[in-house]
Amino acid sequence: SGNYYNQGEIRKKELEQSCFLLGIPASDVTVVDHRDLPDNPAVEWDTQLLAAFVLKHIEANNINLVVTFDARGVSGHVNHISLYTALRPDEPGEMGTLQQYCCFEIFILCLGCYVLVLESVNLLRKYISVLDVPVSCLLPRDALFILTEEESEQARRAMRCHHSQLLWFRHIYMLFSRYMVINSLHLL
Repeated sequence: SGNYYNQGEIRKKELEQSCFLLGIPASDVTVVDHRDLPDNPAVEWDTQLLAAFVLKHIEANNINLVVTFDARGVSGHVNHISLYTALRPDEPGEMGTLQQYCCFEIFILCLGCYVLVLESVNLLRKYISVLDVPVSCLLPRDALFILTEEESEQARRAMRCHHSQLLWFRHIYMLFSRYMVINSLHLL
């Protein structure tokens, strides 16, 4: 629930406001508040538990696409990396937690659900904003999203709803991060 600084209730409301600005109704927002999944950048989440939550949510809502973080979690946040780990194997040929939980091939074929991971980029690319567009267009990826100025402004408005998290470095992020303009993703 985002309760790392004992602001869980505030952050839930901020999330709903942000989603509303993005056209997502509150009825489509699910906040998982589980004692074994604390909002804490120093705690690795239980990937079996995460996989179970993801699968249950996919099945209950007929979801056909999941977008998550990659192995570096974009910002290196341990909770973000745990989400990736729950869906993806650590080593080639090794089954990931979600695969162990429900056999990934059957998961894709039967549920018709695919998983895209958001590419983490180095610090220079992360903060060159639109200047990263040519580089991202040249590099291999399965999906590439380039936002218009209007869409980028909508994303900034949505981020501003998260008042409790708007520290000085997030303002810099909103101004210069490529993720506010461009996102490259890879299919698992």
